[in-house]
Amino acid sequence: QVQLQESGPGLVKPSQTLSLTCTVSGGSITTGDYYWNWIRQPPGKGLEWMGVISYSGSTYYTPHLKSRTYIARDTSKNQFTLQLLSVTPEDTAVYYCGASKRLILGATDENLYDCWGQGTQVTVSS
Repeated sequence: QVQLQESGPGLVKPSQTLSLTCTVSGGSITTGDYYWNWIRQPPGKGLEWMGVISYSGSTYYTPHLKSRTYIARDTSKNQFTLQLLSVTPEDTAVYYCGASKRLILGATDENLYDCWGQGTQVTVSS
C-alpha cells in the first residue's frame, strides 16, 4: 500500500551530522494509519531501532541515542527526517525507514513493520 524511500548523503565525516529523508507515497503521514520509524543495521550486526514519529508528531527515541537523535516531519512533502549529531565510525550502517501499524518502542522484529524502504548505506569516515 504505502511505499517508502530513503535519501541523503552516503558519506559523512566524524563529528558532523548525518541527515536522511524518508519520502512516503501511497498514504499520508498524518492520517493515523501508521507510525514512522528509523532503523539501522551496522555491518555484521542485527537491526537497531532508533526512533519513531507518530501521525500527530510525537517522537520517541532509543535511550542510548536520544541525546543526539532528532526525528521530524514535513507534512507538505509527506516526508519524515532523521538527524544524528556528532557521528563516529560506529554509526556506519545501512539506514532504513519503516512503517508500523502499532507503536512498539525498540522494535527490531521485522514482522512488526508493514513495509520498509530499500535502505541507504551511510559511511562515517575521514
